[in-house]
Amino acid sequence: MSNGFISFSAARATQADALGAAITRLTGSVSSAAEKGQLTGPGPVFVGIGASLAAACAPVWALRSRGIHAWRLGAGDHPLPYPQSSHPVFGVSQSGRSAETLAALESVDASLRHAVVNVDPSPIADVASGVISLGSIPDSYASTIGYTATVAGLGILADAWNGGRIDDGWPRLSDVVAAAENDLREQVRALAPLFANASSADFVGAGPAIGSAEASALLFREVARIPSTGMSTRQYLHGSMESAGGGVHVLFGDARELAIGQTLTDAGHPVILVTSEALDGGPLLHPVRVPRLPAAQRAIVEIIVTQILVEAVAEVRGVEIEEFVFHNADIKVAAEGPGI
Repeated sequence: MSNGFISFSAARATQADALGAAITRLTGSVSSAAEKGQLTGPGPVFVGIGASLAAACAPVWALRSRGIHAWRLGAGDHPLPYPQSSHPVFGVSQSGRSAETLAALESVDASLRHAVVNVDPSPIADVASGVISLGSIPDSYASTIGYTATVAGLGILADAWNGGRIDDGWPRLSDVVAAAENDLREQVRALAPLFANASSADFVGAGPAIGSAEASALLFREVARIPSTGMSTRQYLHGSMESAGGGVHVLFGDARELAIGQTLTDAGHPVILVTSEALDGGPLLHPVRVPRLPAAQRAIVEIIVTQILVEAVAEVRGVEIEEFVFHNADIKVAAEGPGI
């Protein structure tokens, strides 16, 4: 593909291996930063936009589960300068060029600026006092490996924060991803016709899976051009599911999501339920079983399901997935080389 990107299918074909290599690099980088005392003190604030913001969801959940105050904030949704705080701010941007994230990071004290980027050097990396780099991995225009590696980097960082232990499952995750691709591919692709005439898609997730819902909705808008919304399970229950009809509902979770799926299918609406629970399907209920994993690792497997699905849906709807419709000139700052 032009502009330094590779195709969606090419990125996915090499994703498991590229993710494994990235996890090895990231584990080393994070361990080194921890040894230097850069990952201690008040919990981190992750600022990002789009997929980068979604990628921070499960890692923030993991940090909060350890009793550490941490946040993810939309980089463009806060007045600048950011208020003074002792919390370090991590600019999360795969390209390192997101204008909103750069502006937010530049507004805080230089000693509190950190970055998690794929492209280094880049404008965001250049202003940070500490940088965790994914390794400039070749990615697709609608991000695949760039997203999963970002989740991994933030997840490993969350594990290590304040003397924590990096989970033993990270070195094995590339094998888990490869197995999910192999075991789920045909089952998930067979669900694509559900979207053939869908006017919309709802993606709903519980807790750490909210990020999976948000990232999935973004992919369906970018790749399949279907109006899609990602939200939390509890927000969905508070009125949003009232507009069900004419679309497909994709739920991520193991608890309240099961009951929501039953409610929707009883009302005649198609549901895809991505869960670790063993469930029987039905005419309208389509369970996709994923392994039980720590929050950030599971988020990576969940988005693998979406990547398989959206590629097949684009084929069904005859959408060319390698180019975007609109190009906005003010969302990326200038830098040498490509990036998204």
